Order: sequence, then C-alpha cells, then structure tokens
Amino acid sequence: MKFIRLIVKNLLRNKRRTFLTVSSIAVSVFLIATLETVLTELRNPPETPDSALRLVVRHGISMFEILPYAHRAKIARVEGVEAVIASMWFGAVYKDPSNFFASFAVDTDQFFQVYPDLQITEEEKEAFIRDRTGALVGRSLAKRFGWELGDRIFLESNTWPITVELTIQGIYDGGTDLGNTLYLHWDYFNELLKKEYGAWDTTVFFWVRVKSPDLVGSVSERIDETFRNSSFPTKTETEKGFLLSITNMLGDVQLLITSIVSVVIFAVILVAANTMAMSIRERTREIGVLKALGFRRRQVLRLLLGESLLLSLSGVVLGALPARWLYSGLNIAQITSGFISKFEVTNGTLLLCLAIGIVVGIAAAAVPAWQAARRPTVEALRSVV
Repeated sequence: MKFIRLIVKNLLRNKRRTFLTVSSIAVSVFLIATLETVLTELRNPPETPDSALRLVVRHGISMFEILPYAHRAKIARVEGVEAVIASMWFGAVYKDPSNFFASFAVDTDQFFQVYPDLQITEEEKEAFIRDRTGALVGRSLAKRFGWELGDRIFLESNTWPITVELTIQGIYDGGTDLGNTLYLHWDYFNELLKKEYGAWDTTVFFWVRVKSPDLVGSVSERIDETFRNSSFPTKTETEKGFLLSITNMLGDVQLLITSIVSVVIFAVILVAANTMAMSIRERTREIGVLKALGFRRRQVLRLLLGESLLLSLSGVVLGALPARWLYSGLNIAQITSGFISKFEVTNGTLLLCLAIGIVVGIAAAAVPAWQAARRPTVEALRSVV
C-alpha cells in the first residue's frame, strides 16, 4: 500500500493509453456481465414455494404435439394429484405486432388451486371465473399497456387464426412470471378453434398441483404410466424442469456463452499485456534506478504487477457496476416477451468479473514484469528507449 502513489503516478504517465485500455476492459467486462446474467437467468428460472408443487404434463414425443382434453379427468384421478388444468399457448398481440406477450388459455375452475401464489382479491377471482370472456393479467403487463379493471380489449394471436374479445376482470401480483402474463378461458378459446377447424377439444399442456413435495416424483411416474400404452403418451416434469427444457431447445446456450466469454477474456489480456509491455519497456532505465537505490527484484515485480492489477480492476469496476445499475431498471420481460422474467446482475456475477479482472491483471504483466525484475541493474541503466 505504501507504493500506491507511485503505481498511480506510473499509470497516469500516459493518460490517453491508460484511458483507452481501461475503457476496453470496461466494455469487455460489461459484455461478460451481460452474457453471464443471461446464462444465470436461463439456468435459474424464477421459483416460488408453490411452484415446487406444480408439474407439467405434455406429449411424450414433443411439446409441440397435442393431447386430448379427456386426459384431464384421468390425470385428476391419479393418487396425489390435488388439482389439474388444461393450458394452451395463445401468443397474444395487442394492436401492433411489436406488442407481443405471453398468454395462455386455461381452465378456470381449478386455476387458483394450481396457482395459489398469484396475489389477487377474492372478488376479482370470482369475476374472472364467472366471465367466459374474462381475462386475468399481471400487474406489470397492465402497466405496460395502461389497462385497468373492466377494460375491453381485442387480441390477435401469433399462433392461431383467431381474434379474442376480452374484459379484464382481474389484475394479479406475484407469481413466477412476475406479473407479465395474460390468462383467458380455455372454453372460449376452444370454441373459437372449433369454428375455425371444425373439431378441437385438445390441448398441449396440463398443469398439475400435487399434494406435497414428497409426491412429486411418484405422481409424475403414475401419470406417465397411465398413458404409456395409449395413442397419446405423456411426459411429466416439474415446472422448473419444463422451463429448462424450453431453454435447451435453443441449443447449447451455455457452451456458446462460455466460448464468447473466453474469447473476450483472451482479447482483453492481449490489450492489457500490450499496454503493460509498452509501459514497462519505456521505463527500463527508471526500473534500473529503483534497483540501484535498493529495490529488490520482488519489490519491483510487485510494483509492476500492482500497476497492471489496478489498471484491470479499474476497468472491472467501470464495467460491472454500471451493468448492475442499468439492468436493475430494465423491463426485460417486455423486451423478451416474457421469455426472461427478470434480469439481475447477481453478486456471483460481480465476483466472477472481479476474478476475471485479477486474472487479466496478473496475466497481462506477468512476463514483462518478470523480465524487467530479473534484468541486471547495469544493463537496465544502459538501456536507451
């Protein structure tokens, strides 16, 4: 610490070079923090205590295959099942194609038994259940479009050739989607599809609530065993497992992001190493003077490594902290249409950026600092840059 003033003075010797290097590191760390946050959110979808009790039943071959609605009654009879509802992706578009958001057609009779973590008044619950064309929307989504209770809205679908006319009967808080989803009645949705296709009465998912966490595994096996030899076999998984399987459909995202981060780190090390090499080479005679005044090799090495670490960590601070501040106020659900509900740069990500800064600082100056520290004093004093 007693040499910190000397380290800072050496860094500010060439302010332009230092500024450009710190800026390069800051931009790179900002990118790393962003990519790591994407990976963190994809690997850790939002959870609530109630979400651990929910299962998703889909077709055993693909989640894009349909299931008969009659499966619901059979699932309800499985031991350990407390409630079950059918659910179908709607994919709502409001007025403009850019106003796309997550929306599902669901059974309403047991909806709030499956989703008790949605915070809503009893009056609004009853109004939503009674009104066949009623809609339940998250508060974040309602704020996005300025919706209020009683509003009449028209929604198109990006998946189905139908338009629905809905009345907002409830606005909820909480939930794993953080209030960014709209729900409408499956009966109403199914009737419109019947008019369009002639016959329907099918769905893609069944959401099941089990009676206790200990029964999750056994209930999943019983449900799949029930339909194993039918024309529509099922695959049952936890809510978190289901969300992760959707992520896996995008390919090996983790490998892609890790590869990009590795390339960025390598590029940053090259930039910082070039800066430190130039700085040390320019001060060869000064380093010789320090050694002539009694500085040992170890002290010279520490000075140069400290300079590189301060340079690198300055870039980390200027890249990671603004990323955390910027993303804390970002409505990522609106940008991703609900695919990612939240986007928070965690303490773990900040620690990763700090570790990267330390590695970059040491790796960038290790070789030139070691060579400068080992160079004989007489040879360094003779040097002409």
